[in-house]
Amino acid sequence: MNKSERKKTRRLYIGNVPIGNGAAVAVQSMTKTDTRDIKKTVRQIKQLERAGCEIIRVAVPDMEAARALGEIKRKIKIPLIADIHFNYMLALEAIFQGVDGLRINPGNIGAKWKVKEVVNAAKDKKVPIRIGVNAGSLPKDLLQKYSDPTAQAMVEAAERHIEILEELDFHDIKVSLKASDVLKTVEAYNLFSNKHDYPLHVGITETGPIPEGAVKSAIGIGMLLLEGIGDTVRVSLTDSPVIEVNVAYEILRVTGLREYGVEIISCPTCGRCEVDIKKMVKQVKNALKNIKKPLKVAVMGCAVNGPGEAREADYGIAGGRAQGIVFVKGKIVKTVKESEVVKALLDEIKP
Repeated sequence: MNKSERKKTRRLYIGNVPIGNGAAVAVQSMTKTDTRDIKKTVRQIKQLERAGCEIIRVAVPDMEAARALGEIKRKIKIPLIADIHFNYMLALEAIFQGVDGLRINPGNIGAKWKVKEVVNAAKDKKVPIRIGVNAGSLPKDLLQKYSDPTAQAMVEAAERHIEILEELDFHDIKVSLKASDVLKTVEAYNLFSNKHDYPLHVGITETGPIPEGAVKSAIGIGMLLLEGIGDTVRVSLTDSPVIEVNVAYEILRVTGLREYGVEIISCPTCGRCEVDIKKMVKQVKNALKNIKKPLKVAVMGCAVNGPGEAREADYGIAGGRAQGIVFVKGKIVKTVKESEVVKALLDEIKP
């Protein structure tokens, strides 16, 4: 799969971030603070901005949280999405407060006039709506029809919500179809993508902690991206949202869709290793964590694969027998003691 083979979807905008129709796959996360605590929520969003998060979603459980959105929005730089369930008044307040997007399922709002009010407000302010289907909360009749929260049931649930919006002539729609089961999620996205051209927000939900959650997310999201499916991504972990963003960028890097930040290539170490690679990698990673431009750095520990891998990187070191060789763009620039090799590498990267 290359970039030109991505599924062609409709274009919409979340704030100033283009979504779909060939735009770069955007990285999204969700705050884990109480939205009513404006100070903590803004602090976490700013941390996410520094990590490279491009769209942020916040939970809006009540009117106090909805009324906090305006101040939060004024203090951050990235687009803000309000996550709302059932209560149409919260959606109207969120739009009034200036959010850039809504995550709300119109079929769960209630009376048609309530849906119409939300849709009219969203149209007026050009606020897209994400329909978010979750295998854990499907309508009872669909569970009875399919006897299980199947991929087909998830797609049908999404189509019901879409039909409501389309009948009101609203088409700025993004869709997600998530389950904690990787294969079921992938199947649901494939089924939907074959029938519709709405942009897709992809992720595996409730994946758990590191490393389990990162593995499930990488496999599921990676499979979809390699099939050309996905316009925004969110990695869902029982961990810091900054880690979610970091994992998302690694998935995009490995699938060839985004180049961002420092990629560290390092050997796993073995009986041939004669330098402290774990310590060196930790030092290099910490020193370069704030660099956002694409950069490949190799930290290798023996004479078998080390020199070759180091030469393939933008910068690299290959250690052995208490010393290290420093490479820049494939050329040896110096040989130093093991104790000096990390500093010598960093001096070349940040002269």
